[in-house]
Amino acid sequence: MIWHESMRKKSSPAKKLTWKEKRDLDIEIGFLEGIIKRDPLYIDVLQILGDDYTRLGRFPDGLKVDENLAKLRPNDPLVHYNLACSYSLTKRLDLAALALERALALGYRDFKWLAEDPDLENLRQDPVYRKIRVKLRILQIKVR
Repeated sequence: MIWHESMRKKSSPAKKLTWKEKRDLDIEIGFLEGIIKRDPLYIDVLQILGDDYTRLGRFPDGLKVDENLAKLRPNDPLVHYNLACSYSLTKRLDLAALALERALALGYRDFKWLAEDPDLENLRQDPVYRKIRVKLRILQIKVR
């Protein structure tokens, strides 16, 4: 499976939201939460909801969604990548490293985004990331 840049996590807490953007996200989250109450297995809605929580800085809520998605889609590399991001944002760095390694094992290959994704900044600054960096070099050589 090949991953393109368009398949990476699109939300990031780095961008400062306007009052209107926050209000619109709150409305969207309320709507999405209502859908999930009726259909807790609606994967597309869960993915949007997790991204919206992250954009609002509601990292623990986003983590819960990503953990749920990882159970529902255990072989999806993007789901595990997003889970790594959520663990990194909540400063659970050992779990972030494990989730990222799982994403790579499943085929996540957007190395450029991985190197600059602000959601993974906490993980990249932790010593545990050194082992992952070695794996990334090996994978990049294999991909080329």
